Amino acid sequence: MKPLVVVTRNIPRISLDLLKPHFKIDYYERDRAIPRKDLLKRVKNADGVLCLLTEKIDAEFFDAAPKCRIVATFSVGLDHVDLPEATRRGVLVTHTPGVLTETCADFTFALLLSSARRIVEGDRMMRADKYPGWDPLMLLGTDVFGKTIGVIGFGRIGQAVARRAVGFGMKTLYADVQPVFPEIERSLNARRVEMDELFRDSDFVCVHTVLDASTKHLVNEARLKSMKRSAYLINAARGPIVDEKALVKALKQGWIRGAALDVYEREPKTEPGLTKLPNVVLAPHLASASLETREGMGNLAAASLVEFLILGGPPKNLANKDVIPKGRSATLSVGA
Repeated sequence: MKPLVVVTRNIPRISLDLLKPHFKIDYYERDRAIPRKDLLKRVKNADGVLCLLTEKIDAEFFDAAPKCRIVATFSVGLDHVDLPEATRRGVLVTHTPGVLTETCADFTFALLLSSARRIVEGDRMMRADKYPGWDPLMLLGTDVFGKTIGVIGFGRIGQAVARRAVGFGMKTLYADVQPVFPEIERSLNARRVEMDELFRDSDFVCVHTVLDASTKHLVNEARLKSMKRSAYLINAARGPIVDEKALVKALKQGWIRGAALDVYEREPKTEPGLTKLPNVVLAPHLASASLETREGMGNLAAASLVEFLILGGPPKNLANKDVIPKGRSATLSVGA
């Protein structure tokens, strides 16, 4: 009998097709998050689950899914997964790093340029038929070339953003718990600094760190006040890293010139007043939204289920590397 895999949301068909020959599939074929009660009911007999970041994978989930041996999340971020709880219960958790790095870096620069050059404001003007004709002082923006970009979190995506910044003649300041190799810093014209210096000296602050207890509201009122009045904040990581209430205040009162967001603190809802502000660009969580990348993410998640449940080997992109899987007597090999 084929193992049962629950797929919690619409995913690319090419990825679903990778699962079909191997599994019995319970597929929630909707473009909205599965209701919690429905999720907990469906996973009762699941051997594996392919979930999204909208599903909270916690003790309650594992209680409802006693047979589940692996959770493959269609995301890089893992803030929706209780990894220690999964590890304690012997459940493998995989994610999808790497495949979306360049796509997210592209989108970060799209947000940065759109905000600095006021492209969205111009688009609204044209669509409302309010363009009065060329004027030398109309919608003046900010130059990007030669400016300083501050990157919070200098992992794969942060470094990919810095590579793009090199092409714009920018200097990169970065804040991370670990420095990168000196040769990488030289190639990216990058320098590691303390967080306060990054906020104070950057013309564009881009958030690319993970969300955990230490980074929630990392961008707070005090740090927004410390930024240049001509600076911009760009967040394409996780919404709660930015105190959205403080950001609305900063944009209204001119502490910074502008912002561009792809993620939100209480997604999909936004802080009251945010959508009324002209100096913020708002996108609906599109950083990884290219056809190639979303198919790649789905294929990675599907492959990890096949690798473990069908082939019996350690899946790639294992997040809790010291887990002892259910039914196994030893820790998985990490090198696979």
